[in-house]
Amino acid sequence: MNKLITLSLGSILLLTAVGCDVARTSGDAPNSVEEGFVVEDKTKVKDTLGDANSEIRQDQLNSDIRAREQRNDLWGEQGERTNSDLESQVRAKLEANIPRAKLTIDADDGKVVIVGTVPDQREYETIEPLAFEILGVKSVEMDVKVIPPNK
Repeated sequence: MNKLITLSLGSILLLTAVGCDVARTSGDAPNSVEEGFVVEDKTKVKDTLGDANSEIRQDQLNSDIRAREQRNDLWGEQGERTNSDLESQVRAKLEANIPRAKLTIDADDGKVVIVGTVPDQREYETIEPLAFEILGVKSVEMDVKVIPPNK
């Protein structure tokens, strides 16, 4: 009976992990990079700088990037990344540097797709250069809208 419960729970966790195949910079970022994602109502866009600018969160994001780089140094070829590693590293890089963004990232063999919203043009223009800072990113496709927060 215990083995059956363990197997059942393991299966559920595996299916949940397989279903989550994109990385998101915030809980209210689009759920997918597919065309037709819903752009938020401008009246509902909120400035979320508090958590994003905290030193603890910045340290966590930078630590995540360093840990993945060290793991790749140790176990694999530095230029090769799995799709999930690319998604996670690009997400961490964007979240650390564009804290008010609501972005979803998908990767496939070095091609990174980014969709979502940012609050201003300056932040929009930093997305692509930041993504290319991650080793293994070969191309970046963006469908990101600029939606200023209401004041």
